[in-house]
Amino acid sequence: MNAISPVTFFHAPHSRSSVTRAMLEELGVPFDLVTLDLQRNEQRSGEYLAINPMGKVPALRHEGVLITEQPAILMYLAELYPEKGLAPPVDDPLRGPYLRWMVFYGSCFEPAIMDFSQKREPMPASACAYGDYDSVMRVIAAQLEQGPWLLGERFTAADVLWGGALNYGMLFKLVPDLPVFRAYVEHVQSRPAIRRASELDEALVAEQATQRDELAVDA
Repeated sequence: MNAISPVTFFHAPHSRSSVTRAMLEELGVPFDLVTLDLQRNEQRSGEYLAINPMGKVPALRHEGVLITEQPAILMYLAELYPEKGLAPPVDDPLRGPYLRWMVFYGSCFEPAIMDFSQKREPMPASACAYGDYDSVMRVIAAQLEQGPWLLGERFTAADVLWGGALNYGMLFKLVPDLPVFRAYVEHVQSRPAIRRASELDEALVAEQATQRDELAVDA
């Protein structure tokens, strides 16, 4: 039995924070949930900015320490509960590839899709930290072709991250709707824990909408 204290998870539905909720459902561990309503700008409240000055979700607080940034949060959780097997240990040959793909999300994928979404003129590949958009997508697709998971036969926290990232990207047409991306996303999203996290988020969306309606009436 793991005797560590539960993390506090600061979360808003229909945001990138949903990936962290999926991770916690995959782990099946207790945690303290603090919800924020983005439509009411609660992430910009003084109370929350005192916790995370960036005013972003997701965020974790654990034993007085703040953890932000999606890959860091998932890596932290996976290593907080090593018995769950969602992160290859240091002596595992998959450890290097696992770290590579966790970091690739923030260093290459996110900048590439943000530039793409804003229709920014691409920088020369030699001057751009992530290279170029098409190369980023080709590299991800080539890795996933090896399947069934990002690291082959083993499901890890990297799949929680990338299943959510590519699902979001295709939903908003920020990544190409390639068959390999579609098949991978469907594979990840079909997992019971991932489905459960999505259902919990939809219930939270409805609850927050009701609360906003009640506040509007009272006003």
